[in-house]
Amino acid sequence: MGIFGRKSTDGAESPAATATPVSPELAALTGEYTIDPAHSTIGFVARHAMVTNVKGKFNDFEGTLHLDGGDPARSTASLDIRMESIDTGSADRDGHLKSADFFKTDEFPTMTFRSTKAEALGGEDYRITGDLEILGTTRQISIDLEFNGAAKDPFGNERVGFEGKAELLRSEWGITWNAALETGGVLVSDKIKLNFDISAIRNAD
Repeated sequence: MGIFGRKSTDGAESPAATATPVSPELAALTGEYTIDPAHSTIGFVARHAMVTNVKGKFNDFEGTLHLDGGDPARSTASLDIRMESIDTGSADRDGHLKSADFFKTDEFPTMTFRSTKAEALGGEDYRITGDLEILGTTRQISIDLEFNGAAKDPFGNERVGFEGKAELLRSEWGITWNAALETGGVLVSDKIKLNFDISAIRNAD
């Protein structure tokens, strides 16, 4: 059973799901959570030279979740990412990404996401839509999420886990640097794939 709402017997989400009583299992997960960066990953994939994928991640970020076990529309997410923490495994490449050609981290040190909508898609699948700000430009993005479950860790923390993915065109945020290849095409893809592995700890009451 999903975290946000019930599912009808024919596999489609029931329109009355949010009006029916919430099971104790779901109700127990409703609350405020803080993302645990030590056990979470925010990564990305870009196509390089039209032939291979380069993967990277951000090492410094913080965020919060409000989960509502009865009504997905009342769930929210907030995320702040320090752009200086970008890590692709290459110091030279990371330096280029921090420069004026890409993220201009001296001028725009933080990338932010603020949710505006959450919805249950059925089963353990959800979608959260919100405003992503990069380089001072804000555009809407949707993230597809899979709920991985909830557990209490050995230290008594109540945790929930999600995996997520999204795609964006970097040019829509004004990141347009590129180089043409002799064989045709460009050095860096416009389309960027984002991936999320999120572990969040419930805040103390």
